[in-house]
Amino acid sequence: MMREAPARGFPDTEFATRLARAQALMAEQDLSGILLMSEAEVRYFSGFHTLFWQSPTRPWFLFLPAEGKPIAIIPEIGAALMRQTWIDDIRTWSAPWPEDDGLSLLSDLLSPLAQAGARIGVLKGHETALRMPLGDYERLIAALPGLKIEDATGIVRALRMVKSPAEIEKLRHICAIGSETFAGVPEFAKNGVPLEDVFRNFRREALLQGADDVPYLVGGAGPGGYVDVISPPSRRPLQPGDILMLDTGATWDGYFCDFDRNFALGHADDLSRRAYDVLWRATEAGIASARPGTTCRELFQVMQAVISEMDDQGGDVGRLGHGLGMQLTEWPSHAAFDETVIEENMVLTLEPSLAYGDGHIMVHEENIVIRANGAELLTRRAAPELPVI
Repeated sequence: MMREAPARGFPDTEFATRLARAQALMAEQDLSGILLMSEAEVRYFSGFHTLFWQSPTRPWFLFLPAEGKPIAIIPEIGAALMRQTWIDDIRTWSAPWPEDDGLSLLSDLLSPLAQAGARIGVLKGHETALRMPLGDYERLIAALPGLKIEDATGIVRALRMVKSPAEIEKLRHICAIGSETFAGVPEFAKNGVPLEDVFRNFRREALLQGADDVPYLVGGAGPGGYVDVISPPSRRPLQPGDILMLDTGATWDGYFCDFDRNFALGHADDLSRRAYDVLWRATEAGIASARPGTTCRELFQVMQAVISEMDDQGGDVGRLGHGLGMQLTEWPSHAAFDETVIEENMVLTLEPSLAYGDGHIMVHEENIVIRANGAELLTRRAAPELPVI
């Protein structure tokens, strides 16, 4: 059933607020600007939303100055769309042009800062990447000897981890779409249906429910359990005694849901029922503990304590959840290494997992938003007992 959707996009005031917060943090670190090159960051500060990032051919640049609005340096093919955003200063070149793919325009912009010995930030940290040819980056820096390059990951991370009310409404909407899609799984995940067709039908149902796309859908199925959760689906038909898991990252207006559901075909064995119960209770413990002031490490430990009833390694996946937003996985990580303090309006996944039986694993995932008094579910809570189809 189609549901009323929030407004697409954001008002200019949303971007102005994001920029003002970034500039305040830049001032604290004595940065004269931040150079952004990756899709999520460019979109976060500009509203430039396109699937054209799927092509690796062209670089895209957005510069956040210490004062004033962002400056876009982009291939000409994106100019018309960028003009629909709140960005006014748009500088373009005919791309691709391997000999000078935007470097001259960047040099013109940054040369005055280099001459002044200024400091600018780029993203250098974990979960970031340099989305331009390394050779071009080295040429750019060599041409600007006075420029000091600092790590701006902390600034962007602090901003993007905490969602605005408008972002949360988009996330709530796509989580509702995902929940309704999962409710329909028993209608098409039946005995004898190849797993590949189950995946195809899930995508079709999500689109019918109102998702813009389903760029991420993984899972597994096998007798008594599944052995991995990232493989492409096979043509093997579902069979009685199979445990089926589907994990979706559907999108609406550029924002992701990310959660899974487990099912048993025909009947469920006792060990799988027990694994499901442990993970359901671990998730409950996570929901109860996810509140402002708790660290991600503490949240990990709370869930791991329940998981250890059955598996003291927690499936050995490294973390038990993460941030969620414009990307399927964002900062932070619910892991022993992450001391990030949870804040109000963070949107997080809780994703406990365990290993059991003969090489089987099970994963259970929900999406939540942090409120002043604790966690609020964005997904429709999974059944407390392993559903049987």
